[in-house]
Amino acid sequence: MTNSSESIYFDEVIGHIESLVMEDERFQNILNQFLEEYYDQFDDNEENKIEYMEIHQLYTCALENFLVNSLNQRMGYFDMDRFASELEGKKGTLDGEIFDFLYTLNDFNAFKEMFLDYKNFKQGNCIDLSSGISVISYNNQM
Repeated sequence: MTNSSESIYFDEVIGHIESLVMEDERFQNILNQFLEEYYDQFDDNEENKIEYMEIHQLYTCALENFLVNSLNQRMGYFDMDRFASELEGKKGTLDGEIFDFLYTLNDFNAFKEMFLDYKNFKQGNCIDLSSGISVISYNNQM
């Protein structure tokens, strides 16, 4: 298979995944259910608990099943192994929220970071940037 046909396939899959992630309520429900159910079990220690790996396996299985089934419906046939291989080959060159999400499926550290970010959000431990933002009228400057 040529690089251009691989690129076309990869781009098509990414387009469908973006659509599913942004527009499909079922996806959001699965993700939110995992975050809500397990975020309080994570802590920011370097040593990882065995439970984290078990949660990661459940998360990966649920979201991969959803993606594979949804992509098969949209594309006729979706090859997760092919896509995962292409994604891994492009790691480090791709950025954006969709790729951050996809890396949580295979990269345990990205997965753990997502849960820790969510835990911080739920506990109100986020940085409030609103005090550093000011809006002034451009017309008053003249």
